[in-house]
Amino acid sequence: MTPEDAETLVPQLGALLTACVEDGAGIGFVLPMSQEQAEAFWQSKLPSLEAGEAFLMIARDGNDIAGVVMLALAPQDNGRHRAEVAKLMVHPNHRRKGLARKLMAAIDGLALSLGRWLLVLDTVTGDRAETLYPTCGYEKVGIIPDYAYGSHGTLDATTVFFKDLR
Repeated sequence: MTPEDAETLVPQLGALLTACVEDGAGIGFVLPMSQEQAEAFWQSKLPSLEAGEAFLMIARDGNDIAGVVMLALAPQDNGRHRAEVAKLMVHPNHRRKGLARKLMAAIDGLALSLGRWLLVLDTVTGDRAETLYPTCGYEKVGIIPDYAYGSHGTLDATTVFFKDLR
């Protein structure tokens, strides 16, 4: 992502993040959430994206960002085979069209092209994404109770998954 891309994309990514959090997505934010807060989150990701430590895949509908997913590479010497899948978001107006599955398939291909074959992720227990990940080949590891505050301020459990792409 070039600085010019970031100038255009950060406000759009912020709008996507805000829409998803307002719709109840458990992706690390508590309501109320401002556009400025959402944009600041994406600005904070730019250095790792520019350094090739993380990657962002964007699905568009025309000029609109319909969904995104991130891949964060494990930086440890002993973890050069793994990565974390994070921030899978599909705008509420674009759900139920198979976009999340397409983004997950694309992130698999990206991971393999980078030599990363072990993927990990977590999601709010009971969230709609929890049922998505097994259909994308992820195996449930377990549940951690009271892991994080959800968008509405209550403590939620998280379910941890992994996928072996070999």
